[in-house]
Amino acid sequence: MGVSRQRARRVGLRAAVALCGVALTLLAGCSAETTGQLKRLGLPVAATEQAPAIGNLWIGTWIAAGSIGIAVWGLIGWAALRYKSDHNEMPRQNRYNLPMEIFYTVAPFVVIGVLFYYTILAQDVVQKNPDPDLTVDVVGQKWSWTFNYESADVPGVGTDVYESGTINVAPTLYLPVNKTVRFNLSSPDVNHSFWVPSFYEKMDVIPGRDNHFTVTPNREGVYAGKCAELCGTYHFAMRFEVHVVSEQEYAAHLKTLVDRGQTGTAKGAAIPNPVGEPGNTGNPDAPAVVQGGTR
Repeated sequence: MGVSRQRARRVGLRAAVALCGVALTLLAGCSAETTGQLKRLGLPVAATEQAPAIGNLWIGTWIAAGSIGIAVWGLIGWAALRYKSDHNEMPRQNRYNLPMEIFYTVAPFVVIGVLFYYTILAQDVVQKNPDPDLTVDVVGQKWSWTFNYESADVPGVGTDVYESGTINVAPTLYLPVNKTVRFNLSSPDVNHSFWVPSFYEKMDVIPGRDNHFTVTPNREGVYAGKCAELCGTYHFAMRFEVHVVSEQEYAAHLKTLVDRGQTGTAKGAAIPNPVGEPGNTGNPDAPAVVQGGTR
């Protein structure tokens, strides 16, 4: 019996050493970008002031879950090896350990309480709604996005402007860096979901309900956005880009929209299916419906 246990321990130790060696070899071949992504557990680089609160909660939750999982799996493996029987004796079925059972009962409540506490802290950061420096009214329609910039106070612009995408052409959302932005979300047709992964936030866009959230982009760059709600046949086409730029570039982009005649507030309109597709009713590059007419 003793020899068998020692052999099992040696096998387990060798397996653990081998796994560590493989892991170290794989990590040594990772680039700095890949290593950074591993540290973030797959999350993209945070692009807003609010994002780290969510990211830290995500990483902390996985660390806690992983630690508990390793402890449980380790105890299961240890018990299987330590108390392995070499003959056909029936073990006692009514063994108990009162302190251990109390621990197993209390520990989950402690873990849940800690996670709840840190969730509330992160939620407080995310749900703060300071006075925004600018407001963007986002309309999710089948099957693209319309971005209305409330820009009457922007020097050199003097009016609200908009940008609307189509099934074939994804729109671009411009935001100035280090400025607080309020997104007002609405839909004229079905449920959508506004999601920019690098913001670590998404929110549903629901007909008849005005949802909103506030972020402060603090990292210049280009970020992917998409609809995170299966909304119909061309859900895949509901992509967009977010350009976080300097204030000068932001103002210049709004002036470009004025020069294109994209002034006013676009309410959004369902975009017909592409020509040749079932249910086609017209041009896939259908315009948005704008206050005062159609552009």
